[in-house]
Amino acid sequence: MKTAIVILNWNTEGFLKRFLPGLLHSVQDEDAEVIVADNASTDGSIAMMKEFFPHVRTITSEKNLGFTGGYNRAFDIIVPEKADKKADKEADKKADKEADGIENEREIAEVSGKPAKEARACRKADEAPEYFVLINSDIEVTPGWLRPLTDWMDSHPECGACAPKLHSLQEREMFEYAGAAGGWLDKYGYPFCRGRVMKRLERDCGQYDTPENVFWATGACLMVRSSLYRKLGGLDGRFFAHMEEIDLCWRMQLEGHKVTVVPQSLVYHVGGGTLPQTSPFKLFLNYRNNLLMLSNNIGKTFALGLYRKGMDTTKAAQKGLRMARHRIFMRMILDGLSSAAYLASFKRECFKAVWKAHGEYRSKRNSPDVAQIRDYLERHGKAASVEGWYSRWIIPQAMLRGKDIFRSIRKEDFYKG
Repeated sequence: MKTAIVILNWNTEGFLKRFLPGLLHSVQDEDAEVIVADNASTDGSIAMMKEFFPHVRTITSEKNLGFTGGYNRAFDIIVPEKADKKADKEADKKADKEADGIENEREIAEVSGKPAKEARACRKADEAPEYFVLINSDIEVTPGWLRPLTDWMDSHPECGACAPKLHSLQEREMFEYAGAAGGWLDKYGYPFCRGRVMKRLERDCGQYDTPENVFWATGACLMVRSSLYRKLGGLDGRFFAHMEEIDLCWRMQLEGHKVTVVPQSLVYHVGGGTLPQTSPFKLFLNYRNNLLMLSNNIGKTFALGLYRKGMDTTKAAQKGLRMARHRIFMRMILDGLSSAAYLASFKRECFKAVWKAHGEYRSKRNSPDVAQIRDYLERHGKAASVEGWYSRWIIPQAMLRGKDIFRSIRKEDFYKG
């Protein structure tokens, strides 16, 4: 199997029944397998899969692990880690039984639809897929969508992840909010896209029909190199959901890999399939995870820029960390202004969501220190670069420019390297 395509499902029985047949049909001539990983759904999704799609491999979980935990667990099951060569016989026996993340005999059988012993034998014999595809249950694929992505990855070994263009299912000529034609990040960490800035969307007139490296690509339909995904530890489990793909793409770039949108591939997205746009919980996740993402990566990114300008590793690490702390502080002030606006408009739940996000960020952050950044520069400083980081603040620019915002974004306004 070259490609493992995994749908992470949580209470989206209707979307599975609607979109899974098209997905299965689209890859029937490809070296790919479609797998459904269920996150403890309570809406009848599992019963529906058994009735209508008994041939589709289904991975179940006893609790909702979120987007991050659900995908990480699914990929751990699909590609079991090798047993430690130094382990004694007892440890080998335990590893064999647990099958590297599958907790018991019943679960092994559930995953494969085969008796446990046969399932384990098959899994040991199978080679790991070269690529993983993370795909939402509310995605409608188009014929031939997969081949341009695998062809791109095959011919560009420096590429760690790629994605198709993302259109709205409701307005099919318009780009869709969750990723459009590839994502950028502004100086304070606000994500925006080619084809989408804030809530303003562009019509696809072929203006982004050339493959291009971007800062991040949509997690609604994302192909990643499986070996790199596992090397980086997968999605950051602290995120639960939202912005986890941006963090992953940022970490890939810091490791020296590219993230590319391949517009010859196109899919359609419903959007808001799990959490509605107005959800205070969604707001909380976005504010908290944005800060966690900055904490994970911005210090290394600043230091990398300084190092590539000729500063030695220690000084670059020290100054990069100071710059990172200042930038995150400024972002938290902007968040505070945003929360005040929510309060002024009588959206108390949104106001509380922002402050709860800041509190959890402080308890969960795990920023690299000077020594870790210096070590990073020594290992990756000469090869890594970060593309798609915008040097301006996109929000006031979007408010002032209105419909002209897309034409006002210039290549020279992005950080170099």
